[in-house]
Amino acid sequence: MITNEVQCRATKAHLAKFEEAIANLEKEPIKGAGDHKRRALELGALRSQAADLEAEVGEYELLRSGTQTTFDAASLAALAGALVKARIAKGWTQRQLADALGVAEQQIQRYETTEYASASLARLCDVADALGTEIRETITLSTDAA
Repeated sequence: MITNEVQCRATKAHLAKFEEAIANLEKEPIKGAGDHKRRALELGALRSQAADLEAEVGEYELLRSGTQTTFDAASLAALAGALVKARIAKGWTQRQLADALGVAEQQIQRYETTEYASASLARLCDVADALGTEIRETITLSTDAA
């Protein structure tokens, strides 16, 4: 997931390189049947990577537009990603969230890079409160639990 403008610009630059590589590979003459198969595999791999990067940029730009206001977190572990999305959709930078929490921007970068793995539940609650989110919980007991 792209979490800030720097990552978005870097991802767009990588995407441009993939698109250039695809265009260059498509221009190369095919030298034989084996080359045709190799080329098809290479193009498929490049196109797949480019599609993944396009999807990441698209998701970030959608979040930045502020039109998405609900984020699903199917588990407690998924809460971190939903909070990052909420921050982006709110239009806040990592610095703004850090200021609201009274921590260094680098701490927010570390939290988001590791999907809040080192953050306490209390810190996650602080982040949710700072962003003005409303979290609804459902706890479901697994039927295969002993």
